[in-house]
Amino acid sequence: MHDELTAVDIQKMKEELEYRTNVLRRKIIEDVQTARAFGDLSENFEYKAAKQEKRRNDSRIRYLERMIKTAHVIDGTVTDEGTVGLFDKVTIYMEEDDEEEVIQLVTTLRQNPLKGLISKESPVGKAVLGHKIGDRVKVEVNADYSYYVEIRAIEKGRDDDSMEISRY
Repeated sequence: MHDELTAVDIQKMKEELEYRTNVLRRKIIEDVQTARAFGDLSENFEYKAAKQEKRRNDSRIRYLERMIKTAHVIDGTVTDEGTVGLFDKVTIYMEEDDEEEVIQLVTTLRQNPLKGLISKESPVGKAVLGHKIGDRVKVEVNADYSYYVEIRAIEKGRDDDSMEISRY
């Protein structure tokens, strides 16, 4: 399976990969060597923490390399004025809860539900993508549960450098 990412996503990942490989990795290796010099490794917390940080950095490097290698680059340009597209802010009315919510559709790499950044691959993202103001769409969470939302407003967005990629 390939992740659908924009050219900006790929560029951000390459920048992070370069930083982690050329700057952070060297610093972490120095930290490991310094901590190792403290003596007995079985009771050396600094050494264990430095090794853990090295493993975490190496894991992120492998993740970024895999994402860049397997990504399917998509166009993040503005879609038709009347339909929901990638990076648009969408006001939706959730019938079950009787409340409105503003979401912004983004690629999976930039999702952050706490900030209203919803992946276009999520149930809500899939449901509203390509629809118009006034459309009532079914959000299928799983085979047993679904609900309806109404699209109330669309504010066109664009793929810019302001949204960070997800970290772990």
